[in-house]
Amino acid sequence: MSQVMLGEGEAARLGTPPPKRYKIGELARHTGLTRQTLHNYTRWGLIAEAGWTAGGHRLYDASVFPRLARILTLKRDHTVEQVRAMLEADPAGEGVGHGG
Repeated sequence: MSQVMLGEGEAARLGTPPPKRYKIGELARHTGLTRQTLHNYTRWGLIAEAGWTAGGHRLYDASVFPRLARILTLKRDHTVEQVRAMLEADPAGEGVGHGG
């Protein structure tokens, strides 16, 4: 069997698949949250959509999963306004709201 050699540019294009984008229903199934909760979190600025489909559906990328986990942890002891402030103060989750 012969091996096909790709040029550097071709290999780069083929080597990295596009990132997975999730419609809100998929996100709801993966997280156990309701669509309404996810819509509210988006409207309140707690999570952001990564784009939209041609049909007008919101799309979210994989970065929303750790953010949602952090939101749910923070919501145990804080109001939505407090959670939003903590996320704005520490968007990467490196300190604020982690037990301290």
